[in-house]
Amino acid sequence: MHMADALLSPAVGAGMWAVTGTAIAVASAKMKKSLDQRQVPLMGIMGALVFSVQMLNFTIPGTGSSGHFAGGLLLAILLGPHAGFLTIASVVTVQALFFADGGLLALGANIFNMGFLACYIVYPFLYRPFAVGKQAKPVTWLCAVLALQLGAFGVVLQTSLSGIAELPFSTFLLAMQPIHLAIGIGEGLITLAVVELLARTEPGLLRADRPALPGKRALAALAVLAVLSGGIFSWFASSHPDGLEWSIGRLVGEGKELEGADDGLHALAAQIQEKLSFLPDYGFPKTEAEGAEEAAAEDGFVHPDAGTTLSGLVGGAIVLALAMLAGMLLKRRPETA
Repeated sequence: MHMADALLSPAVGAGMWAVTGTAIAVASAKMKKSLDQRQVPLMGIMGALVFSVQMLNFTIPGTGSSGHFAGGLLLAILLGPHAGFLTIASVVTVQALFFADGGLLALGANIFNMGFLACYIVYPFLYRPFAVGKQAKPVTWLCAVLALQLGAFGVVLQTSLSGIAELPFSTFLLAMQPIHLAIGIGEGLITLAVVELLARTEPGLLRADRPALPGKRALAALAVLAVLSGGIFSWFASSHPDGLEWSIGRLVGEGKELEGADDGLHALAAQIQEKLSFLPDYGFPKTEAEGAEEAAAEDGFVHPDAGTTLSGLVGGAIVLALAMLAGMLLKRRPETA
């Protein structure tokens, strides 16, 4: 669900940057008052894990599309809304800067759609009040589905307000929401599985009032899972286009791409991204001919690729460092006697 710059006008892109930047500033201020410094490793490891798991696109049967885990709600559940939001912002920023996944002009919109809506709308107003007792499991699943639906609606609304892509609001909406409902089923199952696992092994983590801190074994297990997901499991990722690409393809024609403006902010963002993204599309840079040849030869369930492995490991490490740096800079200072 990472938007490309071609979907957004400079005005809408800049506006979403302003909204997201304000949210980041507010979250940072809140974290200074609430974050325990011992939570910082969990921020870094969960950020790396979400980055790695997002590489594992899963096929949506019967559609020719695929989806990937977003993780905003899961981070809010485990870290709280402020730390969760800053962690998902770190993930999406690293993806855009170094892997060309989502545009730089669209970065504010992507953080808002995948992070803000889950952490500040779904988590406090739906998950916290209703995910209790026997209804905790279905509510957790439904909240994860709803978070993805809201994110998909955000993409449609921001694209429509931009008015530069030939994607009518109603038809784009009717393409985006159903496919992201299907993807949301997977999002909900993954979120519920992780929450249930932690509820059995580290139940203190899920306390909303005063969450406990994970033990070294739990942190080590999450770190190993992040390494395996980015380094090896990513070989099993679906080669089908994700829900956003699939929806656009249905409206403009399969194999066609939207062409963004080639001047102004669009051109500047593209130039910066081209210089910074050393592993574009989570692999070694390829010429158009090499990319077409590889796509034509692609077959089978497993796609071993050194570039993909390197992307998963390096990207996870960068997110780990960035999230932990943010946590260390914003951590609550110990009270003096």
